[in-house]
Amino acid sequence: MEITASKVIGNGWQRLSSLDNFHIPILVKLVGYCCENEHRMLIYEFMPKGSVESHLFSRVLIPLPWSIRMKIALGAAKGLAFLHEAEKPVIYRDFKTSNILLDEEFNAKLSDFGLAKAGPVGEKSHVSTRIMGTYGYAAPEYIMTGHLTAMSDVYSYGVVLLELLTGRKSLDRSRPAREQTLADWAFPLLTQKKKVLAIVDPRLAGEYPVKAVHKTAMLAYHCLNKNPKARPLMRDIVASLDPLQAPPVVPQTAES
Repeated sequence: MEITASKVIGNGWQRLSSLDNFHIPILVKLVGYCCENEHRMLIYEFMPKGSVESHLFSRVLIPLPWSIRMKIALGAAKGLAFLHEAEKPVIYRDFKTSNILLDEEFNAKLSDFGLAKAGPVGEKSHVSTRIMGTYGYAAPEYIMTGHLTAMSDVYSYGVVLLELLTGRKSLDRSRPAREQTLADWAFPLLTQKKKVLAIVDPRLAGEYPVKAVHKTAMLAYHCLNKNPKARPLMRDIVASLDPLQAPPVVPQTAES
């Protein structure tokens, strides 16, 4: 039975389930649901490798090699580009590594559309909405004004790109004050080639193409521009990442 928005109503579920109508391989597929009294449950396809967050920050999983990180970056970018350019555009609003799930071959898919919002249409430049999302990923102009645009997602994507590059969390209270917010700390370093190499995830042990690292850093720099109009479109980010892809070196085991 096909699950559509009209069949799952209430408590914001229509917003979630309607995304299943896209049926594309870069969004986690909704396969069923259950409604019993006040209880609600959505059932999605199983993603055996879990979230990108778990691979980047877990102490028990083997660090992702550079090629897999770029594969994830491209897959996630394609997901956002599809949402932004759909016939009825969608703004993800809570893009982060915990919402990017991985299949058996480390293909990335977007999940958890609970905060997704229909994008502006016609002559509207933005959607005004209650400020929600995750601190450390949310675009500064959205936090200040509540004005949501596709460029808000692009900023969040830039933060995720930084996490893939550095192996650091978007927000880490255990670090010195000036390093706690990843985007603020890393942004001024991204245009300086020597300093960029100094902030690359040390678990990569130098196993990465230097030119690709510099290009990735510059892409993150543009995504994190304080002026949302100066940020690239997701389709342009996809085009920039395509040449950086290399045959993936898949870890032999997910756990040590």
